Amino acid sequence: MTNIRITVAGASGRMGQALIRAIAETQDMDLAFALERKGHGHIGEDSGAMAGLPANKIWVTDDVLTALAGSDALLDFTSPAGSLAMADLSAQARIVHVMGTTGIEDSHIAQLNAAARHAVIVKSGNMSLGVNLLAALVREAAKALPNYDIEILEMHHRMKVDAPSGTALLLGDAAAKGRDVALAAKKVSGRDGITGARNDGAIGFASLRGGTVVGDHTVILAGPNERIELSHKAEDRMIFARGAIAAARWGQGKKPGLYSMTDVLGF
Repeated sequence: MTNIRITVAGASGRMGQALIRAIAETQDMDLAFALERKGHGHIGEDSGAMAGLPANKIWVTDDVLTALAGSDALLDFTSPAGSLAMADLSAQARIVHVMGTTGIEDSHIAQLNAAARHAVIVKSGNMSLGVNLLAALVREAAKALPNYDIEILEMHHRMKVDAPSGTALLLGDAAAKGRDVALAAKKVSGRDGITGARNDGAIGFASLRGGTVVGDHTVILAGPNERIELSHKAEDRMIFARGAIAAARWGQGKKPGLYSMTDVLGF
């Protein structure tokens, strides 16, 4: 059986390098192309050596069209603008697009749905099995405890540029679905100053940044005289890389559409 050919976008970044290492340890997949944006300083480098592996003679390139035309799947943890552009190109190439990019807004979903008419797009704020299990637990807890206050606390490394994190929003959306409400209507972020009493039904977010934290998330359900805390701590980016690889494998042969990790994992 022919191996699945993978293109990694943002190949020189933390997640890009983790993806390259994860593909190297996967028997049914091959790294076909390592992509970076035009003018990037790593263009022309050996992608294996860049990721701390033996040289693989797959040079970092900015030729997106050639890469997608020669691949079965794209693994993409880049930027919202880059991911949206590559979603359109993935649709043209009819390949699986695994999108772990955070910062994707509701206003972008129409564009992704249009691309998903021709491509299998698996989009998630977090590719980890543990986080997606946590989301399922949060949904059930929010449903079972409708009068408890929900707060979501997340911490990431000092270089992260968006807040709340995509994972925090994924967990908030799970809580909102458990209560059959829209997250946008209940989301509260960045409290400061005299804010007044907490609104009933609000889903609060707090973001911490510092050091090299890969990702810590805690969902707090606070009720009368008790508090429930559901937490996940990521210790290595390889958990996200392996989840993305599972999504790329799952997407082979599926009908075009916009999917999530809950579809991949069967939750």
